[in-house]
Amino acid sequence: MRVALHTRVRADRIAEYEAAHQEVPPELVAAIRDSGAREWTIWRSGTDLFHLIEVDDYAAMIDRLAALPVNIAWQARMAELLDVAHDYSSDAAEAALPVVWQL
Repeated sequence: MRVALHTRVRADRIAEYEAAHQEVPPELVAAIRDSGAREWTIWRSGTDLFHLIEVDDYAAMIDRLAALPVNIAWQARMAELLDVAHDYSSDAAEAALPVVWQL
């Protein structure tokens, strides 16, 4: 399945956000892959961030990652940089953007 998300980085923290994503902990990358994700791409337009995730089961991935210490630390770091964050405690289906059209 493909899942699209929209988040927003704080205008004064763009450089930090981009730098952090050059240093995603290998343990977190492995955990994301082990949780069923095959690909995760993030695009930025100004402060808007658009994510596209190819994953077996998005809700299951979120559930698996939620309690991992490496993910908890990463989410705390991202919370400092984002105005609109993906809420790991909310219903995963509610976080995904609805598909409007597809070729």
